[in-house]
Amino acid sequence: MSHAVVVDAVVLAGGRGSRLGGVDKPAIRVGGTTLLERALAAVRCARTTVVVGPPRATPLDDAVHVQEDPPFAGPAAAIGAGLAVLGRSPEPSPLTVVLAADLPGAVAAVQEVLAAIDPDREPAVDAWIATDPDGRRQYLLGAYRTRALVRACRHLVGARGSLVGAPVRQLLDPLPVVEVPLPAVLTADVDTPDDLARAVDREEHHDVLPTSAR
Repeated sequence: MSHAVVVDAVVLAGGRGSRLGGVDKPAIRVGGTTLLERALAAVRCARTTVVVGPPRATPLDDAVHVQEDPPFAGPAAAIGAGLAVLGRSPEPSPLTVVLAADLPGAVAAVQEVLAAIDPDREPAVDAWIATDPDGRRQYLLGAYRTRALVRACRHLVGARGSLVGAPVRQLLDPLPVVEVPLPAVLTADVDTPDDLARAVDREEHHDVLPTSAR
């Protein structure tokens, strides 16, 4: 990645955590560090970071907090809410990292995605998205041209009336993409008790790359 590249970040820290018994997923600790802390450490390079979700204390004092309307309206609506905040900046960054706050390997994963970006040599590309070992795109672990992301939101709002409940794939799939293949240890999220148990086990066996959040 060129050192001239500047990014903003939208961290998605909402959701009901229903498959984990309704717990606050971003507040879950793995190896003594919350998932939200890891997400924020992963985007510490961002010029502006927007955390979308219920109000909560974070270790990043200058992060901007916003709640999608209505709450729990889904990741597409959360991305739209974050972009609305970034759009109030007199000069939004050319790229925006979109990151879910439920990835234990977030720091190393975001580093890999950013390292794959060369926007000047790839002018037709609007997104750099991680893929898991099965080839599935991880839309909430990617970097996007900010203008393209805004256009995608506007297009989907025009097509269906709002972003509330919209599938994130419907929002982001039309964008020209460079896929960034990553190992399972970096793309695995925490959705269920089994996911959490595996994350803790990986941490204990040092299978996740060290993070500055520890």
